[in-house]
Amino acid sequence: MRPPIASLVALLLVVAALTVIGLEGVHTAGIPQAVLDGEQQIAADSALSMRTAIEAEASTVRRTAKAYQATSASTPTTALKALTPDKKAVLGRALLDARTGRLLATGGRTVPLAGVDAVRTASGHREIPPRLATSGGTRQLLYFARVTLPAQDDPDQDQFQPPSRTERQWLLVVSEALPALAAYGDGRAAEVLDASGAVLATAVHGTASPAAADRGLPAAAARAAHRSGGDTDASGSLLGAAAGSRRTVAGWAQVASATGSGETDGLGLVVLTSRAVPATTTAADYSGFALKAAGVLAVVALLLGLTLYFCVQRPLLRLYLSAGRLARGAAGGGPAATEELYRPVPVHGFGELARIGRALESLRGQLLGESGPQEFPARRGPGYRALAVAGVLVVACWAVPMIFVLNRADTATAVPAAVLADQQARTEIATQRIRQSLDQSYTDLSTAAASLPGRSRADQTEVLRKSLADHEQYRSLYLLDRSGHITLRVGGSPLRTLVHVPSGSGITNVNTSGRMPVIAAYAQVRAVKGKAPAAGVVLFGEIDVKALNSILPRPKLGSVWVTDRHDKVLAASVGYLAFQSLPDSALTRLVRATQSAPGTAGTATSAVHHTSSGPSVDAAAPLAQKGPTASLGWHVVTAEPAAALQIPAVQAEQRTMLAGILGLAMGAACLGWLHVVVIRPLRAVAVLVGRLAGGDRRTVLYPVNHDEIGSVTRSLELVRQALVERDRAARSGHAAGPARSPYENTFQR
Repeated sequence: MRPPIASLVALLLVVAALTVIGLEGVHTAGIPQAVLDGEQQIAADSALSMRTAIEAEASTVRRTAKAYQATSASTPTTALKALTPDKKAVLGRALLDARTGRLLATGGRTVPLAGVDAVRTASGHREIPPRLATSGGTRQLLYFARVTLPAQDDPDQDQFQPPSRTERQWLLVVSEALPALAAYGDGRAAEVLDASGAVLATAVHGTASPAAADRGLPAAAARAAHRSGGDTDASGSLLGAAAGSRRTVAGWAQVASATGSGETDGLGLVVLTSRAVPATTTAADYSGFALKAAGVLAVVALLLGLTLYFCVQRPLLRLYLSAGRLARGAAGGGPAATEELYRPVPVHGFGELARIGRALESLRGQLLGESGPQEFPARRGPGYRALAVAGVLVVACWAVPMIFVLNRADTATAVPAAVLADQQARTEIATQRIRQSLDQSYTDLSTAAASLPGRSRADQTEVLRKSLADHEQYRSLYLLDRSGHITLRVGGSPLRTLVHVPSGSGITNVNTSGRMPVIAAYAQVRAVKGKAPAAGVVLFGEIDVKALNSILPRPKLGSVWVTDRHDKVLAASVGYLAFQSLPDSALTRLVRATQSAPGTAGTATSAVHHTSSGPSVDAAAPLAQKGPTASLGWHVVTAEPAAALQIPAVQAEQRTMLAGILGLAMGAACLGWLHVVVIRPLRAVAVLVGRLAGGDRRTVLYPVNHDEIGSVTRSLELVRQALVERDRAARSGHAAGPARSPYENTFQR
């Protein structure tokens, strides 16, 4: 019985200590940690978007070079023109001889080739990553691709040697400006830095420029990125200068791969985002509350321990000693044993212990022949079960207010406005990432469709197979004729439900119900005059929804859903059923709030909603206002529980609730343990000893546990055997008196 009581006191004191430790660490600083974390994640999301854009462009350059159909008659000038279609981002292009490094052809602006060793760069079989270069004082990105041409006669070969044909290797170099940088959230600035901290590109949203508040932030971000060492995807936050009641908060992140080696790891680019936010002037300290709550729980623990000690433990120990003394008197022989029987059994405690004590006193009288069997009335009044329940209620009086009343966070004011704005900005960045992925799928499909006319059916099949192999987001590519029948297909079986052939090009949601959303890009296959027509008029590419799901999760962004124009879920970062409604009606209302006017895409919005698990920071944004995805009417919705953010008011609420739950759980567990190992066996023993004192000599008492109650049961069994021997001796004509030892009776027989 000692372990449950000691554990109850010890565990409640531990909960009291944890309450102090947990709540003392919650302080309201000038800038909440949630704001710093939010800015860090915005920088990381922006860096991810830039990394994705750079890797996509590098892949496009290499794929174009690989698909180029060179002939032995191809010249560097014609090849360069075919390899680099005119695009705004392309600044210049150059074609080098991979064996000698000689410049073969150029186009556009001068490509900064200083420091580029063409022979070494083109050697090997690994893909050539992009590099940073300087031209005219501006930094540019250089993309590389190997171009293999059919063999031709070597003009430098000796005329007296037999002719030989060697395969030509060219190196394509494309210079482009850095991908466009976007800043999200009013008053936020975004900058791209190189390894030295020099600013390469800047974008500002709104009229304010928080970067001007602290010119030392770029250098500090570059130093922090340098200190990160091998963590290529490192990120962090910085505090800038203060201006009045506002202070600049900055986040930085490296434009590098999160796992393994990536295309952008060697560039040394860092994205820096900054914004001026209002500093908190009112400080909230929960140390006083923590000490008071812990003190009350400590008092409750000590009072419960003392109550159980004086009401259960000490009376039970005395009963254990009295039962043992009575058993020795009943089983032993001689004056000493008889003297044990003449000592009355004291009655201690109440309830079951008092009943057992009175029954033992009756059994003592029966052993001495002073009285006969005595019936005991049924138990009346509260027993020790009521004491355990009262203990649980006492602990609950402390725990229930901690769980449901104290330190409640106000949903309207608990989440700082800056945190809400950061969630909206991150949602907009997520929509940009999804839009980039879908737009890239559309562009790749259009490129494949443009290469189909004039080719044989076998060549068209090979083109589609290469496109499917190069673009993992597609699950199936197929051509439709004018009647809607599939004339050529590669990949998995189509999931389409369209029966008509759409006009134009774009991205569409093929179905509105079913087990799997079908998202497809489509492009018209134009006929070429004088060449063989294509096998179909429209090229469809079904986009695997798993590829869309894989780009949604981001740290501390919460759950992310992509919904169609009817607010049904198409993709999500968490488990979902296709075309189900959003899990909360508040999220649906938030989506509809983004639609500023009928037929328009609308603008992003955010709000704090109260859920069963506490405040939730939610945001919604339209997928696109222009481009191939604008007509879809899709939205991106995010929901992050405020408990996952380091907001002092929410942290205090969660830790207060946790302390209450722990206290109630520990108290109920220990008192339940006491009930199982002490109170319930004690109730059973009280029934048995009452029957024995009432004359039941046939029921054998078996000890169940090896503890104090088990010892009492064994003593009662010895008393029962002694009473059986005394009754047998009385029936045989022997004088009534103290019974002999059962061992002596056995020896005589």
